[in-house]
Amino acid sequence: MKAKILVVDDEADLQLLIKQKFRRQIREQEYEFIFAENGYKALEALVEHPDTDMVLSDINMPEMDGLTLLIRLGELSPILKSVIVSAYGDMDNIRTAMNRGAFDFLTKPIDFKDLEVTMEKTLTYVAQLRETLKAVRENDILRMYVDSSVLQFMTQDTFERSLMTSENIEATVVFMDMCGFTSISENEPADLVVKLINKYFDVMVKEIIAQGGLVDKFMGDAVMAVFRGEYHLDRAIETSLAVRNQINNFKEEREGHSGYFPKVSIGINSGEMVSGNIGSAALKRLDYTVIGDAVNVAQRLQNAAKPGQVLLPESAYLAVKEAFNCNLVGEVVLKNKANPVKIYEVLE
Repeated sequence: MKAKILVVDDEADLQLLIKQKFRRQIREQEYEFIFAENGYKALEALVEHPDTDMVLSDINMPEMDGLTLLIRLGELSPILKSVIVSAYGDMDNIRTAMNRGAFDFLTKPIDFKDLEVTMEKTLTYVAQLRETLKAVRENDILRMYVDSSVLQFMTQDTFERSLMTSENIEATVVFMDMCGFTSISENEPADLVVKLINKYFDVMVKEIIAQGGLVDKFMGDAVMAVFRGEYHLDRAIETSLAVRNQINNFKEEREGHSGYFPKVSIGINSGEMVSGNIGSAALKRLDYTVIGDAVNVAQRLQNAAKPGQVLLPESAYLAVKEAFNCNLVGEVVLKNKANPVKIYEVLE
């Protein structure tokens, strides 16, 4: 990638000298030089060329000298690095320049071999800074899309070595779906649809995290969550009841606005499942999730749930019947299940 370098010097012949000494790099598009005769012109050039990588600046210049320019450059960008090239190479100037953020200091007359080495070193450092900043930004974006517990797992030393490995776990899976949202999507503007679904997702996610759950994925207008550890079923039910109750309270807020009275249908199931990365390591596209029959049953229970219902199978009911008030719904036939499944609705 071509590096863009701003040369700030009031000596008229320096521009020609720079072009001659670096003609090969300019021809091969390794370097692109822009020029300014003082600090003020340099700042104007940086506005016009915000992608400038580094600055080579003299000290003694009219209107704005190089040491003052260093202060302005520090205010302008923490990434842009400067090298002072000056005949005034006394210790006071060197110390002042370095204290004001100069990356290096060279003295005139210019040793162009030394200058080229310094430029390469400076450009390498700037590239490293930009990569670091890019990684920080990508990490911030990643945190918006990936659950924090998954990120913690990804930072472990064993993560890369175990990309395609999996483990059997005992856990609870919850599927939460916004009822009737498809019709909203058909009849309302897209920006309103996104605003609404994000509002409901925000409620779901906060309650899931509050109970130590993991947001596995968003699927249209539905959320899949996984709870592991002690009392994982109890915590999943507490989350589901909190989500249902909060979304029910949105009725007045939406009345007269979109005509939508939000309800959520929820399916819960516990059991053994496989946890791991599903996808293709070769294509660098993986999904950290859980799979298994227990997961499938939870999703089908959600499909069977009516608006405002929280459903779980008999096996889960027997484990929590003393802690939660539940009603028998009856036996239902779930997709791909040979026998009917007895299900219960959690009331409170």
